[in-house]
Amino acid sequence: MEVKADSRKFHEIECDALVVAVFEGEKPEEGALAEINKRSNGVITSLIETGEFTGKSGESAYVHNPGDMKARRLLLVGAGKREEFTTDSVRKLAGTAARALRGKKARSFAFLRRSQLSIGEGAQAATEGALISLFDPDKYHTSDKTESRLEAMILAAPDADLDEVKRAIERGRIIAEATNFAREVINEPANVMTPAELARRAEEVAKDYGLELDVLDEARMKDLGMGSLMGVAQGSAEPAKLIVLTYSPKAQSSETIAIVGKGVTFDTGGISIKPSDGMEKMKYDMAGGATTIGAMRAIAQLKPSVNVIGIVPAVENMPGGRAQRPGDVVRAMTGKTIEVINTDAEGRLILADAVAYARKLGATKIVDLATLTGAVSVALGDVYVAVLGTDQAWIDQVLAAGKKAGEKIWQLPLDKEYREQIKSEIADIKNVGGRKAGTITGAYFIREFVEDTPWAHLDIASTAWNENGKPHLAVGPTGVCLRTLVNLVCE
Repeated sequence: MEVKADSRKFHEIECDALVVAVFEGEKPEEGALAEINKRSNGVITSLIETGEFTGKSGESAYVHNPGDMKARRLLLVGAGKREEFTTDSVRKLAGTAARALRGKKARSFAFLRRSQLSIGEGAQAATEGALISLFDPDKYHTSDKTESRLEAMILAAPDADLDEVKRAIERGRIIAEATNFAREVINEPANVMTPAELARRAEEVAKDYGLELDVLDEARMKDLGMGSLMGVAQGSAEPAKLIVLTYSPKAQSSETIAIVGKGVTFDTGGISIKPSDGMEKMKYDMAGGATTIGAMRAIAQLKPSVNVIGIVPAVENMPGGRAQRPGDVVRAMTGKTIEVINTDAEGRLILADAVAYARKLGATKIVDLATLTGAVSVALGDVYVAVLGTDQAWIDQVLAAGKKAGEKIWQLPLDKEYREQIKSEIADIKNVGGRKAGTITGAYFIREFVEDTPWAHLDIASTAWNENGKPHLAVGPTGVCLRTLVNLVCE
């Protein structure tokens, strides 16, 4: 879908539908809303007076032939309380409108600016929301799809600086398309999205957007002593890959940010096998890796002034005849020994070697993201991503980047007392710490391998997959934290 800006009056814009946000309790007494009401012969007043539309979040009203304007339809969307309105509200409103109008066979719509938010931030958010909303996970449907295709969204911003709006649209487009790229990769079935295929998708991104690519095979990983990663991979017929994408700015920078994403392309749990119910969703256990590749795609286009490395340890976790067993001891790249108590706690094992490799490549700051623990769902549900780390200033930057991106992130503690739970009698450390504080002990395990490098860990296990469709978002992969990562690196 094309997104473009138009500084004309809303009634002069020809399109299939004009989308107008209405705040809760708002009356059409002044400004654009009053003019729309007048041109539509009082339709807004009528809807409000009958109680059919109140402006509450989630409400909408669709009006045919709205009157003295070139738009052929009018879509009113509830914006909720004015004092609670944010750029993320714009993102959700634009997404809701796009999905609703696509279902109405519309091909174009105008989205009217109605808040005092920054015009640039609003235009970027609207672009992101609309484009992200149009992704659906139905790639492998063979039946004819009769749903119409939206061709254009027009950001109606009367008297605005069109150059500023166009820059914001372009940034929003880059981020939204990168998010949908990640979602498409996450959505692929595991018989398609093997570690080798994930590396091939990364190769395409590197070629298309000017990134350097290095893919380490199993021989190189063994030479580097990555026994923690290779222990997970040894049960599968699919060879492991360590994918490294590198962005370098034109001017030299002393700062190198590493983004490390868990890339388990299918997780059976290994010998500690998972229950069969819901196991098909374990294709999404590489969401962190796909999001890392998507973020690098956006970063390459936005061109920040720092070096950025995207690292994805890609493996399958299978219960084959060569699979590692509970009780095995493996040696990580750092030399630290690990007792494997549960083979289903595999993400932290591959991340241990990946973050160590990030340090070897010169990372001055590290952020990893992973569908790491079921415990995060118990702690935070499907609303918040958990963040934990070693450097509060770096964690604060992650939190600020998430807030600006409209992604909810909540910090959990990582006090040294939690290390007691992952002490091993036979090795330096064990890979699980029992039922208590599972998200924290999982993160503490990774902490053992970042040493003194500032590090933040994002546990996206409960937010990377949308179980129930929302008005602005389809069921399936969400691409969560990609916007946060881009803001973290590019601001």
